[in-house]
Amino acid sequence: MSRRPRPKIVTLSAAAAARVKEIMGASAKPYLRVGVKNGGCAGMEYVLDYADAPESFDELVEDKDVRILVKADAVLFLLGSEIDHETTRLASKFVFKNPNQTDACGCGESVTIVAAKEDA
Repeated sequence: MSRRPRPKIVTLSAAAAARVKEIMGASAKPYLRVGVKNGGCAGMEYVLDYADAPESFDELVEDKDVRILVKADAVLFLLGSEIDHETTRLASKFVFKNPNQTDACGCGESVTIVAAKEDA
């Protein structure tokens, strides 16, 4: 009996994959770790950090020839998200398109995220 393929926790847009390749090419650390933390006026913030190695229970995601780690405690909050990268005249940043996000603060630095629910 074969198992159905496991869906990716997050995907990367072409722009995000290109930017991750660029910044990781200049980094002394081999991994980029994605997570969430409590903070900000809306309750949670997305976090990107460099990592030397996967931590216990990190999920490895491979998309568009890029490998990133997702912190174990962030999986249910990020499930189904797309990470994009956008550059404007004033900023260059990663943007999360997250179906689990229900609200964001006015400045866009923090968000309200609910854990993904299991399909019935």
